[in-house]
Amino acid sequence: MNFLTIGHRGVMGVEPENTLRSFVAAERAGLDVVELDLHLSKDGALVVMHDADVDRTTDGSGPIADLTLDELRALDAGRGERVPVFEEVLEAVSLPVQAEIKDVRAARALAEVMRARALVDRVEVSSFHDEAVAEIARLVPGVRTALVGSRYGVDIVERAVAVGAATVCLDIRRLTLEIVERARAQGLRIFGWVVNTPEHLRLVRALELDGATTDRPEIKQAGRLTA
Repeated sequence: MNFLTIGHRGVMGVEPENTLRSFVAAERAGLDVVELDLHLSKDGALVVMHDADVDRTTDGSGPIADLTLDELRALDAGRGERVPVFEEVLEAVSLPVQAEIKDVRAARALAEVMRARALVDRVEVSSFHDEAVAEIARLVPGVRTALVGSRYGVDIVERAVAVGAATVCLDIRRLTLEIVERARAQGLRIFGWVVNTPEHLRLVRALELDGATTDRPEIKQAGRLTA
């Protein structure tokens, strides 16, 4: 089994999340994929940030949607890092990318970049929102998609199939053998998140998941030891 270790917002356990510094650190640590989050700025830039506002992760305040890219660039995203845009991450690292989109608007902007840069083979698009997954699949033929679940039940499998997702990314704390078996019966890949402890890693291995999203770079080596 090709078990993937996915760097959550880079390696946010040791570096400022969703910054170029964090993504570069993930690649240097040997992680297989970097995961990031995308929002649209006021002027339509694909901004890499998890929250809808800048308050938690920068020295600024307010919704991303109310700020221009220049205004976002002026903020400190941690240790002097600036808020990156999606295209900068693509240039900073060579790893595959799992890009989480928050809504249909972000899906449409991401689709333009993916078509222009021929990113179908490098970028998997994920979302908690079924309609966003369906929209990116409509706009980018052949794109790999993943449905993300936090508060979910066995219906997550049927929802993923309905929107054409090939993968489900599921909160490890709610994951059950029944859900895993249903997902496997539908041919879906399964990633667990967020896997930061030996106990969670053992669970991932026991359930024979395809990968783990982690904040911690050392999980990569630990994963090899539990294989």
